[in-house]
Amino acid sequence: MCKLPLVSVIIPAYNHESYIQETIKSIINQTYKNIELIILDDGSKDSTWQKIQEMREECNQRFVRICLNTKENEGTCKTLNKLLSMAKGDFIYLIASDDLAKPYAIEKEVQFLNRNPEYALCVGDNEIIDKNSKKCYWDRKQNIVYDKNKAKYLTFVDFLKRHNNFFNDECFGKYWTLYKNNYISNGYLVRKSIFDKKEYFTQEAPLEDYYLMLQISKRYKMKYLDEILFSYRWHAGNTVRQKEKMAKMTAKTRIYEEKLLHDISDENSVYPDVIKIKKFGLLYRTYGIPFIFQILYYRKGNNKTRIIKLFNFTIFKYSKNAKI
Repeated sequence: MCKLPLVSVIIPAYNHESYIQETIKSIINQTYKNIELIILDDGSKDSTWQKIQEMREECNQRFVRICLNTKENEGTCKTLNKLLSMAKGDFIYLIASDDLAKPYAIEKEVQFLNRNPEYALCVGDNEIIDKNSKKCYWDRKQNIVYDKNKAKYLTFVDFLKRHNNFFNDECFGKYWTLYKNNYISNGYLVRKSIFDKKEYFTQEAPLEDYYLMLQISKRYKMKYLDEILFSYRWHAGNTVRQKEKMAKMTAKTRIYEEKLLHDISDENSVYPDVIKIKKFGLLYRTYGIPFIFQILYYRKGNNKTRIIKLFNFTIFKYSKNAKI
């Protein structure tokens, strides 16, 4: 009987017929052995489900357990909840159906979390690949370039560091840093025990990764491993490239997070910085001097007013139509 912790690799699949088999092969090729593979096709309109089924025999030979299913389209949140309900592992490794994990990714992340029980999540850097799986880089506007000398960002973390340089810092994964925006890269391993609710993800917070990181950071520590453990595919279908859709999803997720903050009753159940954010808003540090900013939202019908306060003084007020 294997004494290594069981890792549940979960893949929510949707309309990635060109990539899904390569994603599965990247998990088959993991150096870590004790893995169960759970894939749920969310009613793809292309041949994604057929491509998954073609890999069934190979998956049966490689993994200790597999669960490959399809269903009607319900969206990512419901798909993730169903995937989690099927997972039996000690750890969860989530990968999109168009990305790739480096062969040693899961092994390195399991080693860290096994040795550091106070951490709930660890993650590494991501190289960028194009639609043909060729390694590439980004210019200033996230356009693909293949010449390093013409690139502004060599990896995904290089890009994320432009506004959030917490990667080799004790502040990595702290709630007050993530409250501004999400900077956790792809390919993270997380303890299954943190998913304490049957329906963990919610359509009220459609940015699933961001929502998850905010919830983890309230009670647990995260660790960045400074090496490339993942290949993030950049192609025309990336949701993050749909700016209007992303803006709406971000706004809806942040509004729901404000509700969760307001509903915290036991202040000892979360880290102190979470309570500071709840009471005072964003905490920034400029030249070593702390400033307390509070961001408030008021909604009436489809109108939303945003007020930013510095201590007790209103420094910005803006109203607009906020139908989401």
